[in-house]
Order: sequence, then structure tokens, then C-alpha cells
Amino acid sequence: MASNGSDRPVVGISTYSERARWGVWDTEAALLPRTYVDCVVKAGGIPVLLPPGGDAQGAAVSAVDALVLAGGADVDPARYGAAPHPATVSRPERDATELALLRAALDAGTPVLGVCRGMELLNVAFGGTLVQHLPERTGGGEHQPAPGAYGTTVVRLDPGSRVGAILGAEAKCQCYHHQAVDTLGEGLRPVGWAGDGTVEAVERPGEPFVVGVQWHPEQDGDDVRLFAALVREAAR
Repeated sequence: MASNGSDRPVVGISTYSERARWGVWDTEAALLPRTYVDCVVKAGGIPVLLPPGGDAQGAAVSAVDALVLAGGADVDPARYGAAPHPATVSRPERDATELALLRAALDAGTPVLGVCRGMELLNVAFGGTLVQHLPERTGGGEHQPAPGAYGTTVVRLDPGSRVGAILGAEAKCQCYHHQAVDTLGEGLRPVGWAGDGTVEAVERPGEPFVVGVQWHPEQDGDDVRLFAALVREAAR
């Protein structure tokens, strides 16, 4: 466990680099929705925010006990050999930082939870591809009903999976994504599906804990089971 003067695991959370406004300021900032921080704290972890950029991702991972790859902009399609769809909005600097964080975490055996974009990044990191605009595949926008509005999706989970053991056979989830897994990354296992067949959860069998969920568990502060499972793994 990282040395922090506490027996609580340190959980690194990737952040956005975006222009933002607060008070009298309008400038570039490293951002993260507060809900991620609150869920990690409620789950018993100590959150540490990891900004994009720089070249010290290995050192950053060595200072934490677990890694959360947060949601956000789309993964650059060039990462999986595709031309960008008109609806794709990517952040190449963030891709580079988070892929380096992920590789360092995998090398170190650090537990990883990928959320929405984080699951998509996991899939790409393992050689998979993405559906760039899901409504063209499914015929509807139930996974992202309107800008800034989460959709409620019932996800069926494999009861023999790690995610199924944490959440049960079914979970009612808050979704906000227009992309999804297309070709599955090598070594990953699909373990959760929406009613339209969209893959909503993946995991890497065995150790360490490597889980991706397409929904936003940080949007339900009353249910921090996924974050608690990550923290438990980090404390081992």
C-alpha cells in the first residue's frame, strides 16, 4: 500500500483538461466531477487527482494503490485504425496520458476501474475497436438521451463474473455514452449487456482487478459497491 500515514488505500483518478469558468476566471483547468471523489471517499479510499500531460505516469501509479479511468471525451479513432466520425470529439493528450497510466498499472498489478470512456480506453488498449456513434447501430439514443441528461439502462450481468458478484444478476445504471465496444480487446471478457445488446461491462479474468463499465456508477452516491470493491482490492 502507498505510504500515506493511513491504512486507507490511495485511489488515483484521471482528470479532464478543459476550458472552464469559475468566479472571475475563464481558463484551462484540470477537471473532474466531484461525484468521483465523493464515491471514493465513501468507499473508504483516499482520492488523488491525476491530470493529463507530462511524462511521469509510472511514478504516479507507483504512488497510488488503485486507478480509476474517468469518463469524458471520445478516444481518438486513430488509436484503433479508424477515421473520425463527425460526432467524435477526442482529446489526444488525455489518451496518451491515460494509456501510459493504464500500462503502468497493468505492469504493477494495480487494480483498475474504467468508467464509460475509461472502459472504451481499456478496450482500445487491448487491441479492440469502438462503435463511434451508437445511435447509427441501435437506432435510438437511449444511452445518451439528451445533452447533459443521463439515461437509465438496465444491464444484465454475467452472474459468474467479478462484476456480477459485486452487483448481482442485474443493475439499473445511469448511462451517458454515444460510443461502445465494437471488436472486443484481446484478453477482455464481456460481462454486462444492455437490452439492445450493447456491451456495458468488461473485465480481464484473473488478477489483478481490471474492470470497465460503460455506465456512470459515480452518479449514484448511495451505491458505491464498485468503488468499494476497487478499494478492497487495493488494500490487499
